[in-house]
Amino acid sequence: MLNQEEFINRLHKLLEHYHLSAATFADEISVQRSSISHLLSGRNKPSLEFVLKIVDTYKEVSLDWLLYGKEQFPIKENKSTKINQGLFANTEENTTANPTVNNEQKKTTTPSDIERIVVFYKNGTFKEYSETSS
Repeated sequence: MLNQEEFINRLHKLLEHYHLSAATFADEISVQRSSISHLLSGRNKPSLEFVLKIVDTYKEVSLDWLLYGKEQFPIKENKSTKINQGLFANTEENTTANPTVNNEQKKTTTPSDIERIVVFYKNGTFKEYSETSS
């Protein structure tokens, strides 16, 4: 059975970890802001849809941790994840073998240089962030 007080504490930990306000969090998981307020105050219990939206949006949050406090938060990377990331990572070995990587790293990027950011997830989905034109 879900302990609502502990669930609320885990929600606060999640908000703190990602440096989110309740309003921003609601926007990111596509729920009404009042829903977050009611949950955090203990007035309402979380729905299955709400919990799944959190787990789908924040890949470092496991269902067992969110509901029952089991496992770790954030989810620790497993060895296969590190190996896959190593293919593209700027490891010391890669940078010494390829001097152009070092030169590219020295360039600085300002926020105005960034057109969009795309985050790809292992399940084949992605989330795109771009500056909206006025």
